[in-house]
Amino acid sequence: MFTGIVTGMGRVRELTPIGAGTDMRLVIGSPWTDTAAIPIGASVACAGCCLTAIAVGPDWFAVDASAETLSKTTLGQWRPGTRMNLERPLRVGDELGGHIVSGHVDGVGEVLSITPENGSGRWLFRVPEPLARFIAPKGSVAIDGVSLTTNEVDGATFGVNIIPHTSAVTTFGDLRPGDRVNIEIDTVARYVARLQEWR
Repeated sequence: MFTGIVTGMGRVRELTPIGAGTDMRLVIGSPWTDTAAIPIGASVACAGCCLTAIAVGPDWFAVDASAETLSKTTLGQWRPGTRMNLERPLRVGDELGGHIVSGHVDGVGEVLSITPENGSGRWLFRVPEPLARFIAPKGSVAIDGVSLTTNEVDGATFGVNIIPHTSAVTTFGDLRPGDRVNIEIDTVARYVARLQEWR
């Protein structure tokens, strides 16, 4: 489990096809000083995707991404040099500064527009139609692993405000209209919708 509070940005160093070329091994450069201490098998959220560390070094870790992950997230577009938001898993007793994030990406959204608004920026996103019903005004959503509060919602589009600090310490500073992003809906919304189906 994660909180959606990014603790560093990584960068793809190497991509190696595995599994008859359908899966991918990624070596990711890490900003953490204790990367070598990450246990093998530990989870790391990479742009919001929960991935398993299979090897670690002093300033890097390696993960495997299946064909399913590559096709259902933005990871299939990554190349050497691609930057991504990173977060280590939540420990019992840690401060929960964002919201409960599982690292299970629900779909890929698109940046529609970025408009300056006072000291921040108003960002508009579009999500796949099946996800639209899970996003509510003043609810939570994780975009590329960043916990955010939704402002307005209109069908399959929604807006959030991004402050300069968030742009500086995450990959939001790299994004432009037309770019694709990983979307994870709020876990509570997922279960409420499922209960409604059973009713």
